[in-house]
Amino acid sequence: MYQQLTDEALIALLAKGDDLSLKTLFDRHYKSLCQLSEVYTKDYTIAEEIVANLFMKLWDNRANAVILNVKSYLFISTKNLSLNYLQKKKAPVDSIEDIEFETHTIPDRVTPLHILTGRESYNKLIAVVDQLPASQREVLLMSHVDNINKYEVAKTLGISVRTVESTLYQTVKKLRIILKDSYRYN
Repeated sequence: MYQQLTDEALIALLAKGDDLSLKTLFDRHYKSLCQLSEVYTKDYTIAEEIVANLFMKLWDNRANAVILNVKSYLFISTKNLSLNYLQKKKAPVDSIEDIEFETHTIPDRVTPLHILTGRESYNKLIAVVDQLPASQREVLLMSHVDNINKYEVAKTLGISVRTVESTLYQTVKKLRIILKDSYRYN
């Protein structure tokens, strides 16, 4: 019975303390989440630990969790936990002598106006990307922001490489239309 339920229905049951719904979600997404984490950590054992911890946190916070898109939540959480692991893994600095300093000069053309303009452009771009359907946004971010190749994206999401390619094509096409329309009205 549980296998036929949507992720969102399983989360609703989980909020009521149904441990079988957690097991079903775990079985459904564990492998692909481990594969995603492994892309970042380069270690499948660490990836398994990260994903297991994610599901433990999901269980611990089941009463307070409000998750609208479970698959996106799980993938984004796995990515963030993997990146956090990498950040913590960096070697600690024992003393100030361990830090290598380089002298950098700031070009004359970098002004507060340039910085603000860059931030505004970034915010506009994020707003445009947020207008994309979840599946297109997920493939776009994985391939272009996280620099994951199309084969890894396909493996992680459980889709074909051709689907990744066509999704990226459709996404870029849609972004062009959205950007063209937004600049027309500005």
